[in-house]
Amino acid sequence: MAPEMVPWLAALVFLVGLLALVLEVFIAPGFGVFGMIGIILFGWGILLLSVDVAVTLKSIVIAVAISVVVFIVGIKILTRLNFWQRFTLGTRQEKNTGYTAPRDELRQYTGREGVTITPLRPAGSADVNGERLDVVTEGGYVPSGAKIIVVKVEGGRIIVRPL
Repeated sequence: MAPEMVPWLAALVFLVGLLALVLEVFIAPGFGVFGMIGIILFGWGILLLSVDVAVTLKSIVIAVAISVVVFIVGIKILTRLNFWQRFTLGTRQEKNTGYTAPRDELRQYTGREGVTITPLRPAGSADVNGERLDVVTEGGYVPSGAKIIVVKVEGGRIIVRPL
């Protein structure tokens, strides 16, 4: 290859590597094929532009080593400063402090009968024991005013079946 073509090849390889990294980040996230190809082409483009490959490789190794050290030291410092507590929930949601999960309250309706207030397509409202509840059928349409029975409760969902 002619020496005057090397800068153009380096620029092309560098840009294709950059494009592969962008594809990896925005189109196909993860550390997959595009990421590996991008890193290889990116590095190859840098090496093609270098005058002395040994000096360039040494500089890259030093830069990666410094980056790893800074990352590890940064994590150690941030964990000691309790930096992450601003981003996480510090309190527990326990029953004695007033928190109750909806599924515990709703389990009492299992096996009880009621009447639909709105048509269930498959979700809607029903009156069970004098309380208006949001319910879901096992599948299918149930007209308004139909008698239903609560089959089961899954988390916050009350599943009903027509009688």
